[in-house]
Amino acid sequence: MATTTTSIGGDGGGGEDRVMATAQQILKSLNTPKEVRDDMLLIFSSFDNRLSNITSLVNSGDSKREGDRFEAAEKVILRWDSGQGASRNSLFWEDAPDEAAEYLSAVDDILHWMDELSIQSDSAKIVERAENAIQIAMSRLEEEFRHMLIRSTVPLDAEHLHGSIRRVSLSFASHESENSDEFESFADVDRGSGIFHERGVSLGDDLRVDLINLDAVDDLKEIVDRMIRSGYERECLNVYISVRRDALDECLVVLGVEKLGIEDIQKIDWKSLDEKMKKWIQAVKVSVQVLLTGEKRLCDYIFSGSDDSEEACFNEIAKGCVRKLLNFAEAIAIGERSVEKLFRILDMYEALAYVLPDLQAMVPDEFVIDEAKGVLSRLGEAAKGTFCEFENAVRSETSKKTMLNAEIHPLARYVMNYLRLLVVYSNTLDELLEGNDDEDSRRLGDDGGENLELETMSPLARRLFSLIASLESNLERKSKLYADDSLQYIFLMNNIQYIVQKVKDSELGKLLGDRWVRKRRGQVRVYATSYLRASWGRLLSFLKEEGTVGSSNSALKLAALKEKFKNFNAGFEELYRVQTGWKVADPQLREELRISISAKALPAYRAFVGRHESQIENTRHAGRYIKYSSDDLENYLLDLFEGSACVLNHLRRKSSS
Repeated sequence: MATTTTSIGGDGGGGEDRVMATAQQILKSLNTPKEVRDDMLLIFSSFDNRLSNITSLVNSGDSKREGDRFEAAEKVILRWDSGQGASRNSLFWEDAPDEAAEYLSAVDDILHWMDELSIQSDSAKIVERAENAIQIAMSRLEEEFRHMLIRSTVPLDAEHLHGSIRRVSLSFASHESENSDEFESFADVDRGSGIFHERGVSLGDDLRVDLINLDAVDDLKEIVDRMIRSGYERECLNVYISVRRDALDECLVVLGVEKLGIEDIQKIDWKSLDEKMKKWIQAVKVSVQVLLTGEKRLCDYIFSGSDDSEEACFNEIAKGCVRKLLNFAEAIAIGERSVEKLFRILDMYEALAYVLPDLQAMVPDEFVIDEAKGVLSRLGEAAKGTFCEFENAVRSETSKKTMLNAEIHPLARYVMNYLRLLVVYSNTLDELLEGNDDEDSRRLGDDGGENLELETMSPLARRLFSLIASLESNLERKSKLYADDSLQYIFLMNNIQYIVQKVKDSELGKLLGDRWVRKRRGQVRVYATSYLRASWGRLLSFLKEEGTVGSSNSALKLAALKEKFKNFNAGFEELYRVQTGWKVADPQLREELRISISAKALPAYRAFVGRHESQIENTRHAGRYIKYSSDDLENYLLDLFEGSACVLNHLRRKSSS
């Protein structure tokens, strides 16, 4: 080692020059990051103390270059702060992207200098300058961020949005001439009503709305990255949250969501409130599945460098939007209950239940989610309570007005159309009514088989069974308002047949079962038999032979016979006049009833005329007594139950037998 040292040192000044020349060559070749250079220089200096100057030499060069970069970056930032030399007021403009890039590069350079430069004796002054430059730059970027967010916000296109939404419509008109957009008041049910209900909305799977111009997204992210690196994350978030929250508020206005309290809602007429509820149902789906989903996507991208910022930012934006939606639903849930609101409340319940999983997946704030669950629960309670109001209204409806032609009562139309709409919500109602069945419904069966069937029914089916039974009892009471027994039976036939048909032609049939349908059809036949007995039994009693046989006095026999024909004719004409004005709405039932009358009346009349025609024909004015042939009667029976009263003006046909 001594020899080596002497040899190296023996060269004097010339050897040291060669060492430094070598150092200069090393300096030129070390085009590597500062950390790597520092490590290499430390290794070199350990071989010979003459090489220790390399470190100071290299650092001196680095400091000069870093200082030059700092000066240039500071100059760019200060130029934009003073406005001198800037070509416009805003950095980020489509026609001049280079100036924005230069400014962001200047910020990067200062941040890099603050992170990497080894501070010398005058470092405090330089650091102060750097911090001042960053503060100025962040103030500029904060304003640029705000203006760019506002400028690049895309208003919600309601026309495009509505064109992308599929509506599910259910129309159950109760009569050809009756069709309205709303339920009438239950108290006014005597007027009759058609029912139309548009149920909810369905969003297209590909429905996507970008509420920020996509060309600006990358620039926004560039600004966010610099502000977070500079320690201005909170200022950045505040700007973003403020602007985007306002943008979502504007979207809710476009969707028709208004800020309404309970008192406001109670003052609104039903038609207007119904429109607001429909808009809310659409808005809650669009807000969660389209708007908030888009906001989440945007937050995740723009704040991708900070998970905490992503979550906090989206949470604050979503919270305001969700609460505005929940406030309206809350007011509806605890507002006044009336039967016409039930379907809209169920729509609102289903809409909120549908979006709740997506909301839970997106919004980390448990308090907001708990609020949503609470409102959902109260909407469910409102639906159950409103359904109970409807049941009570059916049981207690006491209108005394009769239908002039014994046609279907408006109560039956209203209730059955209501139930046909209601059954569409069977899954939701089964869930809501579980464990809340009306105990009376379990005891409605008149035999063990029906009781057993009730036990196997769903919660909604049991309630419907009970409700229709209440309707039938109410109709039975209303039938007593008719003085004519025959008309009572026609009224009951019409209404029970109508109920059966409504059940058969809808999902009600699946809930109530075939046995229920068969039993009611049997009841219709019982009413038909009772009608025949009450209406035609007395008329056909005139055709009995009492008083026309067994007597030796032919004059008395003939007089009795004429009396029977006169009574029959008068009775038939009165029956024809009255019962052509009665209405049997169901064509098949009307035809079956006419066939039954023909089968009962025509054979008896034909036989009676056949036995006594010869006796009458030999008397004066025979046509007064045998006024109608059996064919005449058969044709006249075709006019019955059409709802238009007719009068017989008969001239006996010569061809009649």
